[in-house]
Amino acid sequence: MNRRRVWWAAGTGVVVPAAVAVLAVVLPGHEPERLPVRAREYTDTRVCLLTDGQGVSGAAAAPVWAGMQDASAVTHAQVASLPVLGPATVANAQPYVNTLVQQKCTTVLAGDEVQGQALRAVAAANPKVRFVVVGQGSAAANLTVVQPSSDVRSAVAKIVGDAGKD
Repeated sequence: MNRRRVWWAAGTGVVVPAAVAVLAVVLPGHEPERLPVRAREYTDTRVCLLTDGQGVSGAAAAPVWAGMQDASAVTHAQVASLPVLGPATVANAQPYVNTLVQQKCTTVLAGDEVQGQALRAVAAANPKVRFVVVGQGSAAANLTVVQPSSDVRSAVAKIVGDAGKD
């Protein structure tokens, strides 16, 4: 009897796992539905907005920020903003521009006059960074001027979109 039990145990130990393996292969498996990816994969393009103390909700910055976001949705460029705190002077805004340059922003934008003047003051010393100013004045090698009378949001979206393609 002992021998018979051993053979039954050995047979069962081989047959049952083999049957499970065959059924697993033969029967169609049910794969759960894959969830959509919610995280956006960004490119190395980093576009930054220098704002006044009101941030991106200020009257001058809001259309610029909206254009940046429009372009980011298409190109996956990273967008960020930095408000200038303290007095509204070019001298106070320049260190903030330098901060954005040090943070590896490939394009730096300004929506109002004081921040725009600060960008102009720093642009020549940073030829690898593209600067965009909403306002009057002339452009330079790495400085683009967007006229405030134009559709600022669309103009910024095009500039940022082009930067994201580089």
